[in-house]
Amino acid sequence: MENFFKKVNYSQSSSSNVNVNRSCLITDLDLGSLKADTGERRPISDYDPRIRDEVRIFYIEKGPCQPILKPYPSSEIGGRMCQFASSWFKVSHSTWLEYSVEKDVEYCLCCYLFKNEFVHETMGDFYASKDFRGWNKALERFRLHFGKVNSVHQKCYNKMLDLSNYRQSIQVVLDKHSEKSKSEYRMRLEASINVARILLYYELPFRGHDESESSSNQGYFLGFLRWHGDNHPDVGKVILEKAPQNNTLTCPMIQKVIVNACAKETLKVIIADLNGDYFGILVDESKDILTANQQA
Repeated sequence: MENFFKKVNYSQSSSSNVNVNRSCLITDLDLGSLKADTGERRPISDYDPRIRDEVRIFYIEKGPCQPILKPYPSSEIGGRMCQFASSWFKVSHSTWLEYSVEKDVEYCLCCYLFKNEFVHETMGDFYASKDFRGWNKALERFRLHFGKVNSVHQKCYNKMLDLSNYRQSIQVVLDKHSEKSKSEYRMRLEASINVARILLYYELPFRGHDESESSSNQGYFLGFLRWHGDNHPDVGKVILEKAPQNNTLTCPMIQKVIVNACAKETLKVIIADLNGDYFGILVDESKDILTANQQA
């Protein structure tokens, strides 16, 4: 067979085509350059995969192109003049049916946005090659295009609905949850710092003999923190028992970290007040039972 047919290296040819296609993709998104008329739009496959969803969201939020003309251009079909009817926008096709003034043809918004994900791109983009101008059989063609539950149009339509609710997507919900967690963490941290500052100011002890939940005297730190939450309902909702058990910011280690931070900040203020001037330190000494001087 090799004497009659030349063997083709498909791996090289396919890789070269991919490189050419990728080099021609639009990588910079300019919303102002996106055309409203369906006949003037670039195929969705011309955009880099990293920005395709942004292009899709733009067109979904804008809605299908449904201009109302009086009258629409007429064309002879089967010996009689036919034209597009604006009433088709008001029936069950209203969410996806589009009309191009530039080309006087119909398009499908959801198939334009998503069909390249279900059909190999080399088979042609539905948006570019499957426009329709058979006005005499329009409703019949709509039904055929709509198809059954698992049709390509239905899959594209469902993907369009999913992307239209992108604000309810998992990633967006996680981002919102993350922002809420950060805000609550900051409130817990500020509450613990404020309580620590007041205890340091009045030189009061932090710990209590019994800090269990059933104790009536958990110590000054937990006692003041609970009092602070009772007087500030927003804070009370995110501290102590209301906080995640691994993120209460009340353990002795956290208290020591806050005290050390307060000490450093106090030292910075003292040094700033000195402004490079000389200072002296007074040290009290006393002798112990071995007559050795001890600093008090």
